[in-house]
Amino acid sequence: MQRIDSLLIAAHVVPVEPAGVVLQDHAVAIDRGRIVAVLPAADALARYEAKSVVRLDHHALIPGLVNLHCHAAMSLMRGIADDLPLMQWLQDHIWPAEGKHLSDAFVHDGSLLAAAEMLRGGITCVNDMYLFPEATARALVRAGLRASLGIVAIDFPTAYAPNAATSIEKGLAVREAFRGEPLLSFTLAPHAPYTVGDETLKRIATLSEDLGAPIHMHIHETQGEIGPDVVKHGVRPLERLRKLGLVTGRLIAVHAVHLDDAEIDLLARAGSSVAHCPSSNLKLASGIARVAAMRAKGVNVGFGTDGAASNNRLDAFTEMRTAALLAKASSGDAAVVRASDALRMATLDGARAIGLDREIGSLVAGKQADIAAVELSSLETLPCYDPLSHLVYAAGREHVSHVWVGGEARLVERKLVGLDETELREKAHSWKRKLQAA
Repeated sequence: MQRIDSLLIAAHVVPVEPAGVVLQDHAVAIDRGRIVAVLPAADALARYEAKSVVRLDHHALIPGLVNLHCHAAMSLMRGIADDLPLMQWLQDHIWPAEGKHLSDAFVHDGSLLAAAEMLRGGITCVNDMYLFPEATARALVRAGLRASLGIVAIDFPTAYAPNAATSIEKGLAVREAFRGEPLLSFTLAPHAPYTVGDETLKRIATLSEDLGAPIHMHIHETQGEIGPDVVKHGVRPLERLRKLGLVTGRLIAVHAVHLDDAEIDLLARAGSSVAHCPSSNLKLASGIARVAAMRAKGVNVGFGTDGAASNNRLDAFTEMRTAALLAKASSGDAAVVRASDALRMATLDGARAIGLDREIGSLVAGKQADIAAVELSSLETLPCYDPLSHLVYAAGREHVSHVWVGGEARLVERKLVGLDETELREKAHSWKRKLQAA
């Protein structure tokens, strides 16, 4: 018998590759952090001698969910300003609060709180965009959450840097400092066309080419941001980005709510990805992205929660369900974004956007063992005719019982491993007092 680290035996295994497949009474064999095999449970028990055998008799095993757009540290501003449109929310509430409180400690503690929430909801990888990325890196490595961290550029002074050039240099230094950390990768993250000038964007394009790094950027989130850009630059924002060399296969266009047919075609030809954030877009009244049209043209679309200040949940199950329902209603076609599509978008397609699809996003031999177990025996998930359907339309993050990242257990029987929940609560309460006193 072959000795391995662990064997996960489940009622259902949903590997995502091949698409739409649900394997009954199967096991996932793991050794040294990677998946060795996915095979029938009886065969696995006969072939492998595992140090740890976890039996999940009422569960579905799925790839860990990928949160394709987040501002993790903004968890500390959850609910600070609700029921407002984007620019009023940003300019009158969020940016002033950040101006007073943004610091290494704020970002570290907020990111740690966010990591706990995401792990409890089956998210094993996050694509984050925020200032003080070194603090985010420390927090997420401590939590054991895989992450792609943004090197942020914004053309006005912040608590982190006096200008975009300094912010980029500091971010590149963080990238170098964490080189070799297996849980971390990095993107270039210019905030948005309306906050970043042409010279900075040209440098981002060059760096992306030189480093092979994705570009993670808010694009066409609201209708209101497009007109001023046309007045200032003579073209719509996405066309401006194309002229500056940013629309490539490495672009992750966040939100992309207001795209016309030609712009969808442009993203498809370039091989760009879209981070669809349906709950945030609905809550801020930004609009409904044309996901069905994008996918029909071949645009790679994954799901993001956005930050907890604008969502207010870092909940990928909610995003899967909401995205599927919105796509059906807005297109008039009940067959678009099927359950299998939604799960793929939340896993493999998100991984593809950040360049990690060879490592994560599906339960395939050789990939990292980033896995979530979803219990399907509670009253609200019974009876279960189709586990794949239930994962998108019936189950929620509260049904996630176990999570592994790189084969390491991060959630066991709904309890976090390696994080002190009492400490996290105290940090959250402490920051609340500081923000309320300001």
